[in-house]
Amino acid sequence: MPKIFTDPAAIVDDIIRDVGPHLMVGLPLGLGKANHIINALYQRAAADRSLDLTFFSALTLEKPRPSNELEKRFIAPVIDRLFGGWPDLDYAAALHKGELPPNIKVTEFFFLAGKWLRNAYAQQHYIAANYTHAASYILDRGLNVITQLVAKRVVDGETRYSLSCNTDTTLDLLRARAAGRASFKLVGQVNSQLPFMPGAGDLPASEFSAILDSPETDFPLFAPPSEPVSDTKYAIGLHAAGLIKDGGTLQIGIGQVGDALAQSLILRHRDNARFRDIAARLAPNSAMKETAPFATGLYGVSEMVFEAFLGLIEAGVLRREVDGAVLHGAFFLGPQSLYRALREMTPAQRTRIQMTAVSFTNELYGDEAARRRARVDARFVNNAMMATLMGAAISDGLDNGQVVSGVGGQYNFVAQAFALEGARSILTLESTRREKHGVVSNIRWSYGHGTIPRHLRDIVVTEYGVADLRGKSDAEVIAAMLNVADSRFQDRLMRQAVDAGKLPRDHRIPAAHCDNTPARVAAALKPAQAAGLLPAFPFGSDFTEVEQRLIPALEFLRDASRSPLALAGLLMEGLRPGDASIQPALARMGLDRPNLFSDRLYRALLNGALKRSGGT
Repeated sequence: MPKIFTDPAAIVDDIIRDVGPHLMVGLPLGLGKANHIINALYQRAAADRSLDLTFFSALTLEKPRPSNELEKRFIAPVIDRLFGGWPDLDYAAALHKGELPPNIKVTEFFFLAGKWLRNAYAQQHYIAANYTHAASYILDRGLNVITQLVAKRVVDGETRYSLSCNTDTTLDLLRARAAGRASFKLVGQVNSQLPFMPGAGDLPASEFSAILDSPETDFPLFAPPSEPVSDTKYAIGLHAAGLIKDGGTLQIGIGQVGDALAQSLILRHRDNARFRDIAARLAPNSAMKETAPFATGLYGVSEMVFEAFLGLIEAGVLRREVDGAVLHGAFFLGPQSLYRALREMTPAQRTRIQMTAVSFTNELYGDEAARRRARVDARFVNNAMMATLMGAAISDGLDNGQVVSGVGGQYNFVAQAFALEGARSILTLESTRREKHGVVSNIRWSYGHGTIPRHLRDIVVTEYGVADLRGKSDAEVIAAMLNVADSRFQDRLMRQAVDAGKLPRDHRIPAAHCDNTPARVAAALKPAQAAGLLPAFPFGSDFTEVEQRLIPALEFLRDASRSPLALAGLLMEGLRPGDASIQPALARMGLDRPNLFSDRLYRALLNGALKRSGGT
């Protein structure tokens, strides 16, 4: 049986006594980190330079950090409300300050998107790895400790612990230990809010060397609030929803496109006539093949489980069972409503969601025949940052070598799409983004970094439609990508392809694809939004109604701040009084009764942004 501790410092004493001064510590990705044990290990090593401590991890979670005064006014109360009791990770704070002691190392294979750009230490110690390879990499480095947040249950006097939110790599590492290929201490920290998930991660106490279990070290789970789904993301989700085959298999990646896709699938199932009408307005010349309601339903197999999957289960879209489960996942992360829903499920409901190893969700190896039988007509839907005209995808880094996030499971799922009969990889992409000097295209002629090579090009979806690239010639691929590019950039992109000899000089973009503009997308979606079919928060929100009104205004203001002319126009509009409905928003930001000149300036800018974004 494991030793039970109530003091993090005492459990660190036990770890060092058993393992020695060289500590190679594996930390689960995201939510499953045992923060108190991690911090106690860090503090001990910082105070004792004879210890050699390495943390091997991914997706270090941190509370949001405002970048300006208005963001601070908005987010500070949200942080207090949603993250107030969550303990910060000491190693992350030291990394940001450049104060990591020389005897402590932090290595990650996946970053919170954009969080560690321009941090030299994090960039230099990043390991480029497929999610499924991370376990072997840490074993090669001499893993001797895993610390993990766990759920606890006592039934008929027997105590069991659930790996809950992070079965991903831990189950694979435990299998290696059982086979004699590894030797490490598994150390758990009990969290009362963590759902006890059944299945492979439901472990006997004997698997653990030590457990930290105390009310003083209990804490609220990290729960990032859902972000609003924009017109662009809804358009992408609707296009992708027409590619999902009834009776098939579904994987969805991280982000708001996943929410948009799930809401579109629910709409397709529950209100099919309206779904078809929206799809026709959005892409009048498209022949969507998969538009019928779900008679058989889908089976989900996805490394990440998030709230949208619960919505798909509730709506009856996700209901095709494999080994008693409608969804297999490797880790979960989401708002408090996700954790609450999992905790409050009946045992029968919870059994239909099986948390398992990432080697199961992301690969076919093992019981390959069974996995192939289960994963029929699979659709793997993942996000990209950019793509080239010849179909390569850029999802994790920049051409200067800076890592934005990580490869994660994206390559795994693309590979599965080519290995499984009838499967497709769907990479979703916003066609443009706004930078300091204006809007730029996310579809490039070429780019100095790639995540998915062009020989694995399959389907690319932007807000302007679907580019089916599999098995096509380079010229055909370029033509298809031009058709889903923003029209402000089509001519230049086409000239680059022609100049390189990859596209005929007489090529013309079809008239149906020459009006690829945000205004056309907004007009196509407006009736559905007015009818409440495409809500900004399709699966609920931790933001108040006033905060939900403020979010688009603050985003509008952020974009306007990149242009002095746009900012001046916003200020002039904001100096004119708004109607009474603006007062709750101003009060929420502490700007209803400004005294300082700076506060009056902020009030005017926010007033203008609320008007422009439809917040008043």
